[in-house]
Amino acid sequence: MDQKTILKKLSIQELNEMQKECAKAYPQNKDILLVSPTGSGKTLAFLLPMLAKLDPDINAVQTLILTPARELSLQIETVFKSMGTPFKVNCCYGGHPMSTEKNNLKTPPALLIGTPGRIADHIRRENFDLRNIKTLILDEFDKSLELGFQKEMMEVIDALPSRIKKVLTSATNNIDIPEFAKLNSLIELNFIPNAKPIALAQKKVISVEKDKLATLFKLICHLGNQPSLVFCNHRESVERIGKHLLNESIQCDVFHGGLEQDDRERALLKFRNGSHNLLIVTDLASRGLDIPEIKNVIHYQLPRVEEAFIHRNGRTARMNAEGNSYLVLAQEEVAPEFIPENIEILELSEDLPLPAEPEWETLYICLGKKEKINKVDLVGFFCKVGKLEKSELGKIDVLDHSSFVAVKRGIGEKLTRKLKNELIKKKKVKIQVSY
Repeated sequence: MDQKTILKKLSIQELNEMQKECAKAYPQNKDILLVSPTGSGKTLAFLLPMLAKLDPDINAVQTLILTPARELSLQIETVFKSMGTPFKVNCCYGGHPMSTEKNNLKTPPALLIGTPGRIADHIRRENFDLRNIKTLILDEFDKSLELGFQKEMMEVIDALPSRIKKVLTSATNNIDIPEFAKLNSLIELNFIPNAKPIALAQKKVISVEKDKLATLFKLICHLGNQPSLVFCNHRESVERIGKHLLNESIQCDVFHGGLEQDDRERALLKFRNGSHNLLIVTDLASRGLDIPEIKNVIHYQLPRVEEAFIHRNGRTARMNAEGNSYLVLAQEEVAPEFIPENIEILELSEDLPLPAEPEWETLYICLGKKEKINKVDLVGFFCKVGKLEKSELGKIDVLDHSSFVAVKRGIGEKLTRKLKNELIKKKKVKIQVSY
């Protein structure tokens, strides 16, 4: 399959400079370190040239991709499937049965994607053949190290054939590459801008109360319904803030590593489709995930290291867009040295209205790709059977056994009642509002 056809399937007219340079470097008999900002297209940069190296006559894993998070693994899998190639891909990660993955690996994929712990576990159990692996891609490898996957990554690399091509990616400059990576004649492709983005406005808000919850509430009311992320250091804080804001009638959702995979996926889907404009998160959401342009980043709890501060702020003011970074500080709280002292203080009014409700709400449908359902089927169903106008139908996400459809807020419950006994492709459909 030629590159032009793949790009058309992905609705991309032309590769960017970083992707073109990676394509040039890839065929060389050298390992690659690709450093480029989050959201710049690194996934496609390594998938396209990797695809050219896959052999359709080999029925075994040929490329292995390790990622620090389940969401990133699934995201790469989605991109690869969207390319429309004849090659099989599997995704392995914790949080669902090992037996399911083992059965999938009995018919080996050409491309295997997964988190270091789960892939290492499969290797120990000899669930797939390593001998035909020619390429190892460590996506966001420094984040994997930061999350404590060094032992598992080392175990995987030691188990692989000695002379394989390695591609490491990162969104951060000046990362120390550990010796266990065993790199060969490294080519470094660095696309991190030297200057910090001038489109990022930084402000701080001083809280009279040590708890800071009331101040956060006022700040959110001040910002209105602009897409915003609230960063915390701990899962417990994320849950506490989420519950508090919902009790105050502010629409929001939470995202952290302690949630079930389905709950994390649903939170991201609803944030991307505009059903929620506010997401309370840990640093798991600071990089590598498919999150759209964010207007505001709010540091409710200050990051411990500069790298985390940079990645959090990197969620906004991207690709020439403007954005804001807010620090919520208690009166006696001292900011770390890497945070500038002369940040403007924002004074908040006492009487601020609640943010307007999001424009959309999400409907859950119990059918997906495995039931041969696609976006076109769902558009037809909701417009013809549900009598929706195109303007009332938003983003549609079709997963393996479920789909999520954004509709104008306020019409979801009425639609579920109207479509209760209807069929999609002769299949009875269960529809409910996803709260």
